[in-house]
Amino acid sequence: MLNFLPALVIWIIASTLMVCNALFWVPILLAFALIKFVLPFKRIRLVIDPILLFIAESWISGNSAWMALTQRTHWDVQGIDNLDAHSWYMVNSNHQSWVDILVLQHLLNRRIPLLKFFIKQELIWVPVMGLAWWALDFPFMRRHSEEFLRKHPELRGKDQETTRKACEKFALIPTSVMSFMEGTRFTPAKHAKQQSPYRHLLKPKAGGVALALNAMGERFQAVLDVTIVYPDGAPTFSSFLAGRMHRVVVRVRRLPVPQDLMVGDYGKDAAYREAFSQWVQQLWREKDTQISQILSALPPSTKQ
Repeated sequence: MLNFLPALVIWIIASTLMVCNALFWVPILLAFALIKFVLPFKRIRLVIDPILLFIAESWISGNSAWMALTQRTHWDVQGIDNLDAHSWYMVNSNHQSWVDILVLQHLLNRRIPLLKFFIKQELIWVPVMGLAWWALDFPFMRRHSEEFLRKHPELRGKDQETTRKACEKFALIPTSVMSFMEGTRFTPAKHAKQQSPYRHLLKPKAGGVALALNAMGERFQAVLDVTIVYPDGAPTFSSFLAGRMHRVVVRVRRLPVPQDLMVGDYGKDAAYREAFSQWVQQLWREKDTQISQILSALPPSTKQ
């Protein structure tokens, strides 16, 4: 609606609306989260958690509103029909930009339960958002290098324990456990450094997904495999706010939960780890092929 304005003006309007929306909802969110923090009992959680999720979904709806006001984006989306907002899902997606999160939230809000991400520990200090993620029980993970873990073996498995505790909370009410299995945003430099065997993707990291599947596999109704393509190149968050995200292609595949991988020790059982790795690599091969097919169908002038 406002995309006729200069990019700088759109950026100012979008940024202001985004901040105001967050500042309206986060204090309400924290007020209810404090009740749960002071009274950490299951009965209290069963009352408070749905309220927190309603607040978060309303916050996301507000984001969708200012996006519609400031963006002229063509959405080419398939696979989001016939989902259930009252079931558990495991969701995975490729990762190219911080904008991915807003894209996923915009498309899946109230179609499935609120997406719960595994977040780097240092992001808890992000103003406003860190508190919101804490209030919504997003698990904060510490990422240690293999060299660091060799020096401090007592910390090995700490993230796994964090994942298990988070999944115990997720099991109380319908939840969508979200994972960017690449672990970081795709860039050509990272792709080259990894010597990734995939054309459009970084190598997937399966450990967190394996732990979530072990902890909650019986609750998951399906695996939602999401592929995001930006035909004009992955936008930075700033260019997105300026209204320069013109087209987004999203494909969602609903896949069965792999029953044979629901039980196993990813950290200690080499055979199980190999089986899980093979399943993930097959997903990634199919996703890589799908991205190539999407891009090949685009007019030459809009290809990445």
